Amino acid sequence: MTNQSDKLARALDLLRVTERDGIVRSAQLSRIYRDRLIKAGFLEEILRSWLMVTHPAAPSGSSVAWYGSFWAFVSQYLEDRFFDGYCLSAESSIKCHVQSSLIPLQVSVMVTKHVIQTVILPSDTSLFIYPTAEVLPPHRVKLNGLWIMDLPTALCRVAEPFYRTSPEDAEIALRMVRDPTDLLHGLLEGSNVVVAGRLVGAYKFLGDEKTAKRIKETMESAGNIVRVSNPFTRSEPMLSGLSRVTSPHVARIRGLWALMRQDVMQTFADYPRRQVAPADTLADVEERYAADAYNSLSIEGYRVTPELIQRVRVGGWTPDAEAADNKESDALAARGYYQAFQAVKGSLAAILSGKPSADVIEQDFAGWYREMFSPAVVAGVFKASQLAGYRNHPIFLRGSRYVPPASEALTDCMEAFFDLLRAEEEPSVRAVLGHYIFVYIHPYSDGNGRIGRFLMNAALASSGYPWTVIRQTRRKEYLAVLETASIDHDIKPFAKFIREEMDAQN
Repeated sequence: MTNQSDKLARALDLLRVTERDGIVRSAQLSRIYRDRLIKAGFLEEILRSWLMVTHPAAPSGSSVAWYGSFWAFVSQYLEDRFFDGYCLSAESSIKCHVQSSLIPLQVSVMVTKHVIQTVILPSDTSLFIYPTAEVLPPHRVKLNGLWIMDLPTALCRVAEPFYRTSPEDAEIALRMVRDPTDLLHGLLEGSNVVVAGRLVGAYKFLGDEKTAKRIKETMESAGNIVRVSNPFTRSEPMLSGLSRVTSPHVARIRGLWALMRQDVMQTFADYPRRQVAPADTLADVEERYAADAYNSLSIEGYRVTPELIQRVRVGGWTPDAEAADNKESDALAARGYYQAFQAVKGSLAAILSGKPSADVIEQDFAGWYREMFSPAVVAGVFKASQLAGYRNHPIFLRGSRYVPPASEALTDCMEAFFDLLRAEEEPSVRAVLGHYIFVYIHPYSDGNGRIGRFLMNAALASSGYPWTVIRQTRRKEYLAVLETASIDHDIKPFAKFIREEMDAQN
C-alpha cells in the first residue's frame, strides 16, 4: 500500500460522506483533499464553491457526470441561495411535471429577491434568475426538491410559443389534467380571456370537446367573450384518441411511435423483401456472425462506492490494472455476445416457424440479456444481481441531453413497447422503431444497444430483409442519428442510415 494511495483513499472516504446526489460544496472539503480529488479525476468544478463527483475513466469533456448531477445541483443551489423564495417558470414547471426526457439548455427561475442574473453552467446550460413582479404563485408544489408551479397554474401562465417549440410536452401536460376545475380557478381569478381561448382551442385540437366546452361556457357565464385559437401548429395530435395521460413516459413512447412510423414506411417503401426458406435465412444469419460480433457502446453515470475506495486504498487503482480489467472484460463480453447471438437465432427460428414475432421477442429478450452477461457474472466481474432484470437506478448517456425514463417507470414503458410491437403490421417499422424505442427506454444498466440491434435484426430477418450489421466505421453517424431522433424527434435520418447499412451488405 503506497502512501499516496492511502491519502487518496482518505479523501474519497470524506467525499463519500459529504457528497449529496453527486454534488459537493467546496467548504465541505479541505483544500488539500479537494485538490487531491480534482487532480485524480474524482471531482470537477461546476462553478465557484460548487463541485460534482466525476469518474477518472470518463473521457475528457464528457457530459455524463454533469447531466447526471444537473437537477440535483439546481435544487441544492436554489435552496442554498433563495431557501423557498423561488419558483421555476411556467415552461420549466411544465417540463418537470411531464418528466421531460431532455436536460434543458436553460432553466428560468423567478425569485422574491431583486436579482436578474444568468448563471453559466457546464455543457452550455444555464439558469436565468429574475425577480417576480408580484408574489410567488400561491399554488406551488415541491417536486424532486424543486419549487414549481402546480400543473394547472403553469398551463394558465405558459406563453403561446411553448406549444410550437415543445408540442409533445404541451400535449402531454394538457392530457394530464384530470378535471378542468383547477384550470378554471386560475382563468377566472385572473380574468385571462386570451389564455382561456387558447386552452379551448388546444383541447378541441386534441379531440377533448368536453373539456373545451366546459372552459368556454364557464368563462362566458362570468361575462367574458372567449375567442378560440389553436396554439398548436402541427396538423394532428401526437396521441389521437387518448383522452387522459397517467404516465408521461408511456404517453411519450406511444406518441413517438405514432409520429415516426409514417417516415419509416416511406423510407422502406421500395425496398425489396426476399422470399427465403427459414433454413436458408438461419444459415445466412450464422454467416454474418463474425461481422456482427462487436461490443456496443454502453455508458452510465458514476458515483463513489465503497468498492472503489477500497481498491484505491490497497493500491489496486492504477492505469495498468484498468487496462488488464478492460482486456478481461472484452473477452467476457465476446463470449457473452456469442451466447446471446445463439439465443437470438433460436428466437428467430421460432418466428420463422409461424409464431407471432412480438410474443416471441417479449418472452425471449430477457434471456438474450442473461446470456450476454452470464460469463461476466460467473467470472465475478459483474454482480449476479445484474441478471435480475431492469436497472434500478438512473442512467445518463455520454454527450447526450436525452435522459432515459426513471427506473420506476420501466415496467410500464416496456409493456407499452411490446403492445406497440404487437399492434404494428409493417415489418420495417417493427425493426427501426423496435430498435430506437428500446434504446430510448434504456431498460438495462448495460447492453441496451446490443439488445436493440438484436430486436431490429430479428424483425428484419423474419420478414424477408437481410440481417444488418451496423459497421464500426460509421459508429459516430449511428450515434448521431439516434441522438437526432431523441432530441428532435426526427426518425428520418436513422431510418435512412439503417437502409444504407442494409444496401451495403446485400
